[in-house]
Amino acid sequence: MAEARDRVPVFPGSGKTVVLPRLGSPTADTHAHLDMLADPVGALVRAARAGVVLICSIVDLTEEPEFTLDRLCGWLADAGEALRSSQGETVGTPGLPGVSPPDVRLVLGVHPHNASKYDDALHERLRATVGGMPAGLVVGLGELGLDFHYDHSPRDAQRDAFRRQLALAHQLHLPVTVHLRNAHDEGLAILRECGVPEAGCIIHCFTEGPETAREFLDLSPSVFMSFAGPVTFAKAQQIRDALSVIPMDRVLAETDSPFLAPAPYRGEANEPAFVVLNVAKIAEVTGLPLAEVAAQTYVNARRVFRLGGSVTEEGMLS
Repeated sequence: MAEARDRVPVFPGSGKTVVLPRLGSPTADTHAHLDMLADPVGALVRAARAGVVLICSIVDLTEEPEFTLDRLCGWLADAGEALRSSQGETVGTPGLPGVSPPDVRLVLGVHPHNASKYDDALHERLRATVGGMPAGLVVGLGELGLDFHYDHSPRDAQRDAFRRQLALAHQLHLPVTVHLRNAHDEGLAILRECGVPEAGCIIHCFTEGPETAREFLDLSPSVFMSFAGPVTFAKAQQIRDALSVIPMDRVLAETDSPFLAPAPYRGEANEPAFVVLNVAKIAEVTGLPLAEVAAQTYVNARRVFRLGGSVTEEGMLS
């Protein structure tokens, strides 16, 4: 952890205050559910103050049919106004953006929990929704995959929805965000069968050990491994061990907010500002400087989502 710390109120309703490290570089939250947050505007403000400058928000077409571009634009406008009106209170990393809300991009798809709803009409709706959004706003398909822990949808339906969304990603030249729970072996097999989209593949919230990490990395150089709150959990050593075999240019950080808040706030509602704690844990485990890890995960996110840009020695986006 960095020695200099900021105090950012992320639980204003409960009066709790979270202590966040200064990153020394911008970073990204590659997987959040903004529509599920109790206070999306406040979360965007707090993320900006923490140095999070890019958020990829997951939109499940079966869970969030009320999602509209107008709502997102409204959140961003309100967050921008809140940041401008409180510049004196902004406590982001010095020299980094702190008075503008993060850049928000969308990842659209159907979660394996909802795979039983995935029919031809939904498939075409997904294609049309991606095509109907402003250019560059939708940066991937997901989260798609398999969840054999909860089995909210029959496994055959999950397999079918996984394959169909992978095929669509190939057609649309988009990366995929893959959810796998108690299904890594079969998920690996389906990715081998269907092929990893050339645009990229993110193994979301990776929770396995080094051997499984190697298998996914060997699929394609366009596979990225993303780490969420579990990387900080005391009994999750295998996740931290996996970092020893993953090149840093293929590591991403995420929150999966409002789920999976990192230690020491496990059990609380999560939000994008917390990604800095996951970045800090990755830095601690790998022994790399915090600013270097923050910058690298940010550059990786921009690369997989085809956003371009790089981070300068001063920690600014160029």
